[in-house]
Amino acid sequence: MSLVPFDDRDGWIWLDGQFTPWREAKVHVLTHGLHYASAVFEGERMYGGEIFKLREHTERLFKSAEILDFEIPFTVDEIDQACKETCTRNGLEDAYVRPIAWRGSEMIGVSAQNTRIHVAVAVWDWPSYFSPEQKAQGIRMCWAKYRRPSPDSEPVHAKATGLYMICTLSKHAAEKAGYTDAMMLDYRGYVAESTGSNVFFVQDGALVTPTPDCFLDGLTRQTVVALARSKGLDVIERHILPEELASFSECFVVGTAAEVTPVSEIGDYRFTPGNISLSLMDDYARLVRRQA
Repeated sequence: MSLVPFDDRDGWIWLDGQFTPWREAKVHVLTHGLHYASAVFEGERMYGGEIFKLREHTERLFKSAEILDFEIPFTVDEIDQACKETCTRNGLEDAYVRPIAWRGSEMIGVSAQNTRIHVAVAVWDWPSYFSPEQKAQGIRMCWAKYRRPSPDSEPVHAKATGLYMICTLSKHAAEKAGYTDAMMLDYRGYVAESTGSNVFFVQDGALVTPTPDCFLDGLTRQTVVALARSKGLDVIERHILPEELASFSECFVVGTAAEVTPVSEIGDYRFTPGNISLSLMDDYARLVRRQA
């Protein structure tokens, strides 16, 4: 399959309040966000003309910016509207939506108090992160080399670009080893999340999921918890040691990109996609397309 570079496509990108031809939406090489990861972003999906949990995503974008000590020069309503209009301008009703805000090129150095804050929204056609065949069989995962940092060492509750560096490294290593993704531990050695999604396990008919105290409590995660409880399932949030995986029968990961995807393997531990994983996968698919 040929690679279509993301800087060489047709379409429009919303950049600092106006629509810019896709290929002209550029930043300077000395942009602070490039050198110091002073940027925050969101990943959203539009299904059938509606962006799922748009307001929650935009509010989190603003909260992430606040944590990184900068202010987005637009309102929440304006960013919501920009996301919708960018999909319309590009003729998409099913799309991946990427808002991002970053410090500009006025200053280059650790201190960047006087940089301009830029905001962009790009959208593109992106089907399910994993193929239907992968979802049915469950994806294979290994353990990541790097761990999620502690809350007193990084702004772990911001969706900040810099926090994804170890995710890219871990996913690349997993793919080189023949796996689909990697499962990360936290700084204490507890199970945390995959490189881009939260994780759930099934034990005796109940869901068990790591406490999100050093990583994002994802919006898809929150949605799946609500779906599970509406089905009468117990949902237990707690710290999980890696060796406990031997006692879990099912496993699945959730995220805007991953949606709900069963897992068949994490290192030496095996799982079988079962009724709970598959029913929640179907429930989520119906919900986002408003068929529930």
